Amino acid sequence: MSATKTPAVAMVLAAGLGKRMRPLTDTLPKPLVPVAGRTLIDRVLDRFEDAGISRVVVNLHYFRAALEAHLAARATPRIEFSPETDLLETGGGVRHALGKLGPDPFYVANADVLWLDGKRPALRRLAAAWNDGAMDGLLLLQATPTAFGYEGRGDYFCDPLGRLRRRRGNEIAPYLFAGIQILHPRLFSGTPSGAFSLNRLYDKAQEEGRLWGIIHDGRWFHVGTPEGLAETEEELGVPRPRAAAARR
Repeated sequence: MSATKTPAVAMVLAAGLGKRMRPLTDTLPKPLVPVAGRTLIDRVLDRFEDAGISRVVVNLHYFRAALEAHLAARATPRIEFSPETDLLETGGGVRHALGKLGPDPFYVANADVLWLDGKRPALRRLAAAWNDGAMDGLLLLQATPTAFGYEGRGDYFCDPLGRLRRRRGNEIAPYLFAGIQILHPRLFSGTPSGAFSLNRLYDKAQEEGRLWGIIHDGRWFHVGTPEGLAETEEELGVPRPRAAAARR
């Protein structure tokens, strides 16, 4: 990928309802849930800042005002908001923000993903692997046995070159989608203006041989429920309250 095509902008998906994280998300959006003393969304934004991304688009819907107020306190990266009157899901949310993202490939990350880098930062590995002539989507994958707190069947098979195939039926796939990716705006050509999932576009890119992946070489945590949050913090070395420890 040429230097001029390295992603210069990113989008963070922060509009969701976070239903599985209730009751915590009865009073705040999931991206503002703190993990080991820092909110989920700030952890993602820190990664983008470290990767040299100076501008990030954040979509908003659930507890919009709380997210706006929290992110206003950040000096960097520069945040642009993409509010949604109706929840547009992942694909519709990105499509709605395309005018802010520009004509070149861009990063997209879920606001609630938590990862630790390996020998080289995951975002820089994605940028280095991007091939504009061959790809419309490049996904970061995590091996399911090393995904902390994950108990699903995986999402994808990955051939030796990095081409992806989604698992079918009762198959068990070795990799899950880690919630971090590079997408090209051409992938959204012909998509509807309403709500739809990015999965629809991954399948389209797969059919055209333009969906690729790289395997994360660091740690990845599934923080989907209050119980999963507590387990993640314990794994990260956050001391448990004495009362809670005494009940064990």
